[in-house]
Amino acid sequence: AQQLMESGGGSVQSGGSLRLSCLVSGDTASGYSMGWFRQGPDNEREGVAAIATGGSTTYLDSVKGRFTLSKDNAKNTLYLQMNSLKPEDTGMYYCMAARTSIDTWRTLRPSMYNYWGQGTQVTVSS
Repeated sequence: AQQLMESGGGSVQSGGSLRLSCLVSGDTASGYSMGWFRQGPDNEREGVAAIATGGSTTYLDSVKGRFTLSKDNAKNTLYLQMNSLKPEDTGMYYCMAARTSIDTWRTLRPSMYNYWGQGTQVTVSS
């Protein structure tokens, strides 16, 4: 079974940067749709970015131009580079994966993924 392990979270000031990593173990990442979702203080889950098996990426509107998603299949690792961070980006960030293709219009929905990691906390102070 596939396991996902996130790392790279932390506390930064507004305008700072962080890079999150998600290591896939137990299988190869190349055959999976993957992405990140976050859960803020209101406990709502919000898909942030996703990458299809073919490599195309989708982003939440509020992070476009600031976040970049990439996947290194050789390292079995998914990355989320987050720049120009804002306090509203604060939350627990979870890696998600599904061994299937997901339609673009719903690729940011966490419910479409059946593998989740344990999460890494991101805190942005003003």
